[in-house]
Amino acid sequence: MDEATDPFADFLVTLEGFWVSALSFLSGVITPGWRQNQVLILIALAIVAWLLHGSTGNLLQRWVRSREGWEKWQLRMIVQIKRQLGLIWFAVLCYSVYTVMQNITWPSRSYLIGLAATLAAVWVGIAFATRLVRNRPVRRIVTWALWIYATLYLLNVSDDVAAFLDRIALAVGDFRLSLLTLITALVVIGVLMTLARLVSQATASTIRRNDEISPSMQVLAVKGVQLALYGFAFFMGVKAVGIDLTGLAVLSGAIGVGLGFGLQKVVSNLVSGVIILLDKSIKPGDVISLGDTFGWIQTLGARYASVVTRDGKEYLIPNEDLITGQVVNWSHSNDFVRLDIYFGTAYSDDPHQVRKLAIEAASGVDRVLSFKPPVCHIVGFGDSSVDYILRFWIKDPTGGLTNIRGHVY
Repeated sequence: MDEATDPFADFLVTLEGFWVSALSFLSGVITPGWRQNQVLILIALAIVAWLLHGSTGNLLQRWVRSREGWEKWQLRMIVQIKRQLGLIWFAVLCYSVYTVMQNITWPSRSYLIGLAATLAAVWVGIAFATRLVRNRPVRRIVTWALWIYATLYLLNVSDDVAAFLDRIALAVGDFRLSLLTLITALVVIGVLMTLARLVSQATASTIRRNDEISPSMQVLAVKGVQLALYGFAFFMGVKAVGIDLTGLAVLSGAIGVGLGFGLQKVVSNLVSGVIILLDKSIKPGDVISLGDTFGWIQTLGARYASVVTRDGKEYLIPNEDLITGQVVNWSHSNDFVRLDIYFGTAYSDDPHQVRKLAIEAASGVDRVLSFKPPVCHIVGFGDSSVDYILRFWIKDPTGGLTNIRGHVY
């Protein structure tokens, strides 16, 4: 391979250039002059900013504690300001000294101070802007990536670094993917994904406030909007950086086959979830029984349904089990639920009086429906008792079944 096209040789040349620039800067720092004076001033300003951060941070914390009724976003903003308070003070002090030196001496004698002030201000802005990313690991990656890019850009070495990253590439036929293209694609896709998340959240909030849409269709509409927006953001990000999608067709096809076998259950649950939402057999708020699990549907996700029981436990049931298994939906077409209580009395008791007392006992409970009156019938004659069944209706199965039976008893 020719040396001019060898990535390792290019790396050595670029590294040598950076090393020479670093040695030149360090020689200027250790040599008495205005560059050394600016470095000493920056060190002094950093110490002052650190001291101010400690004192003003405590004052800010006490002031926030004296306030009540603040919104969550206001508290998060104050917490972020407190975290970046030292850097904020450093930027303010640097800009103040830079402005004074610009008016009393040559501009070149305050260049480093102005550069440090700009870097500090940009870092603070990035720290606040990346709070839009909720995922903490992703937020850290985005923050560091933006900090590195801003630093390289302000130091006027971003073009050299970009050229070096572009030389490191993977070429397969006409398809070429460089490290620079990959990094650019990740950044663009990340930004578009964040915008898609914000738009999907606003759209989902609007859909959920619409009472004319059923709960199951609300979930389906929200999932459809999210899938469309995220897919659009991904493909737009890939096209924006100039990646030819046709070159990835064979590779993506092979990967798709592998993922199809590996994620068979995941895909099955996803398809089952879509079927459940479309046929409306189960929807959020329904009371269901599946095996030994009895509770109401809290949420319907892409992979599972969240079922909350009366004792506060939350079961995550795969969507496939809801399709293939036998599910009792107590509130599928309506909320009316009939409950049966079996009991027995002695042969000496008047059966007419027993039935009357049983009906009166059920009618005296608030949750028992009056327009569907309770009934009591004899169902058998045991060895030592007459067997009865008491039937009554309720309309709120989410309130529990065992407790209402106990109240009737």
